Amino acid sequence: MARDTERIEREINEARARLASTLDELAVRADPQRIADDTKAVVVAKLNEPKVKYTLIGVGALVVSLVLVKLFR
Repeated sequence: MARDTERIEREINEARARLASTLDELAVRADPQRIADDTKAVVVAKLNEPKVKYTLIGVGALVVSLVLVKLFR
C-alpha cells in the first residue's frame, strides 16, 4: 500500500511540474509586449521588401501629384 501512495504522490508531483511548465510557456507566449514586438518586426520586414517598398513609394508619389494638381487647378 505504501508503494502505491508513493507512486501516486510522484505522479502528482510530475503532473504539477508539467502544468507549471505549461503555464510558464503560456505566460511567455501571451505577453502583449512580445506580441507587439513580433508583429512590428514582421510588418517592418514586409515593408522593407523592394516590391512592397517601391510600390508604396509610387502610390505616395501619385497621391501627392493628384493633390497638387487638384490644388493648382
